[in-house]
Amino acid sequence: MRNQDDVVNSIRAMLEKAEAPVTDECCIYRVPFDIRKLNEDAYTPKVVSIGPFHHKGNPRLQNMEKHKLIYCNAFLKRSNTGLETWIRYIQDVEPRFRSCYSDALEFTKEELLKIILVDSGFIFELFWLTYYEENSGNNGSILLKPWLTTNVRLDLLLLENQLPFFVLDHLFGLSMQSYTSTSGRGGKKNIPPFIAFTFDYFSFYNRSELNFHGVMIKHFTDLLRTFHLQHPQQNRIEKTVVHLPSAAELSEAGVRFKANTTSKCCLLDLKFSGGVLEIPQLKVQDWTELIFRNMVALEQCHYPYHSFVTDYVAVLDFLVNTSRDVDVLVRKGVLVNWLGDSDSVADMFNGLWKNVTHINFSSHYSELCQKLNAFCRNPCHKLKSTLRRDYCKTPWQIAVSIAGIVLLVLSLVQSVCSVLQVIQQ
Repeated sequence: MRNQDDVVNSIRAMLEKAEAPVTDECCIYRVPFDIRKLNEDAYTPKVVSIGPFHHKGNPRLQNMEKHKLIYCNAFLKRSNTGLETWIRYIQDVEPRFRSCYSDALEFTKEELLKIILVDSGFIFELFWLTYYEENSGNNGSILLKPWLTTNVRLDLLLLENQLPFFVLDHLFGLSMQSYTSTSGRGGKKNIPPFIAFTFDYFSFYNRSELNFHGVMIKHFTDLLRTFHLQHPQQNRIEKTVVHLPSAAELSEAGVRFKANTTSKCCLLDLKFSGGVLEIPQLKVQDWTELIFRNMVALEQCHYPYHSFVTDYVAVLDFLVNTSRDVDVLVRKGVLVNWLGDSDSVADMFNGLWKNVTHINFSSHYSELCQKLNAFCRNPCHKLKSTLRRDYCKTPWQIAVSIAGIVLLVLSLVQSVCSVLQVIQQ
């Protein structure tokens, strides 16, 4: 048996090798298990892996590897970039690159270098072809198929499927130095920065039409979240929403819903005033759950004290409990249901906030919920809503109701007159 000194030295050596699993550089995470298990497909790439987390994990992603090589090679030739230029930079930043991931990366330096190089080149060529609307010919024809184009774009938004943006930005800049130093490039020498290509590629999700100037992002999932934060940043309070009636209950209490369909409308900008709850219109599509789940997962891991998208999800979770609530919001234009089934929409909203740790809450949303709860507690509002719903729904109902009231008044007057006449006798 080993003596005590040997045991102490062994344990000390083991402890000295320990490093913090998450550093200040960390921005790309494995989705927490309790959240991931609710819908693993929402966090797992379908056709293309980017970065180390899913590089060898799924056989169905291997088919795209040859196309990634083709695209990478095409961009290197297009930009006249020497491999040595990229390799030197990647070798220099490899320790920093590793620190951007929440898990230890079980790849050698050479393996990781190849992943970064090929994935970056693939993204550059893909974004370039999209930006300049070029046809890549036979080599890239597979990625021109609409169904695959959509799936690739969605895969590039997944939290676990990312490269740090600073690596992409710098490699692209190195390539453009080579590109602009050559001639015969069809006049395309004033190449915009990589962030402009990125905004163009993901423009479908930029509903508030945010401009790329001055925007700092950590990766593409972070960009997706940034697209949804174009409203005045609110203070946070140390509590979450306790209760909010559902859309159907609010409607019965007299709250009227109004859809905000104006351009550059921030999705998170909910307002309540004069009995009207104004909500930006949301189109619920096949990929809506995917993009919200990944934004919420990012906030859980990286922005727990600034979880503005999670706040929005919490409010929608209260508003939508059943298909009846979905139908109310669809009738008012707040939701556009492209899933077809109201139950599916309700299930989606009910699942987005499950297993989510909500530390604090937007002061704006907190005030909104307080106003809505107070409005619903006022019996006068519910009475007016009932009268409006049961007796004033159509012009014919209004006319009948008015006639009934007139007859009631006339009957009352007649009764009073009869009583007075009897008294006078």
